[in-house]
Amino acid sequence: MMRMKIIKESNKENITGYLFVAPQILLFLIFLVYPIIEGIRLSLFQINYQDEIFVGLDNYRKLFSDPVFIQSTINTVIFVVFIVALTVVFAMFVSAAVFDKNAKYVSFIRGAYYIPVMVSMVVMSMIWSFLLNPANGLIPFVARELEVASVNFLGDTRLVLPVIIFVTFATNVGQAIILYIASMIGVPKELFEAAEVDGASRMKVIFKIIIPMVKPTTIYIIIMNIIAVLKIFVVIQLLTGGGPNNASTTLMYYLYNNAFKYNQLGIASAVGVIMFLITLLLSIPQLRIMFKKD
Repeated sequence: MMRMKIIKESNKENITGYLFVAPQILLFLIFLVYPIIEGIRLSLFQINYQDEIFVGLDNYRKLFSDPVFIQSTINTVIFVVFIVALTVVFAMFVSAAVFDKNAKYVSFIRGAYYIPVMVSMVVMSMIWSFLLNPANGLIPFVARELEVASVNFLGDTRLVLPVIIFVTFATNVGQAIILYIASMIGVPKELFEAAEVDGASRMKVIFKIIIPMVKPTTIYIIIMNIIAVLKIFVVIQLLTGGGPNNASTTLMYYLYNNAFKYNQLGIASAVGVIMFLITLLLSIPQLRIMFKKD
């Protein structure tokens, strides 16, 4: 009798818990799980305005025989590698240099780097478009006034990728700096005091104390930036339109063109599935490291 009473009380507590998490689970299923399943289904069909024709893996075969898709994949990988590496290294360097300084100075650094993050990516892209436009941009104008050979940064296939990498990095790095500074301020002061007593140099403090202690933040920044860079679209649309000669086309821009310009919804869904798998493969090892017990 007593056991039945305990089981009933336990079930009552469990039901209360399930009711609290039910709205979140419902939203998760509707807005995340269902779109993924529907995207996988659509990637197996040839879709026009009236019919859906099952074509199996033909959409994927077309993708891997399309040189624009191959170029888009290579460009996306380049963006991910360089933007994520630049963001982590630069944010770590700036944060390690200022986190233990005067509070007002740290606040100034936080504000200075975070201002671009608060501005819309559309606005930032328009500003950079104004600066780099070869016809009437500020930078080409100054170059002409100084009688320096003007360079078309957005029209040169060798320069367009570095320019977009720099613009995206400069716009987003502030968020990583804020996270790193907050994480470094939370490192126990006893560790720094012990290092000071032992006469450890600044470099040893950074490599032996700071970097290991902020590892969860580093992993979080890497994962979030990989996902953000895989979705890079606005800066491509406003600065280059994927050009010149598809030199700056990314997977997301390729997906957009197929879905909304060429009406190839099956192809676009296949690209979305591939991007989902890439994100999953890149995130799983890092999540395993993050949750691994030392």
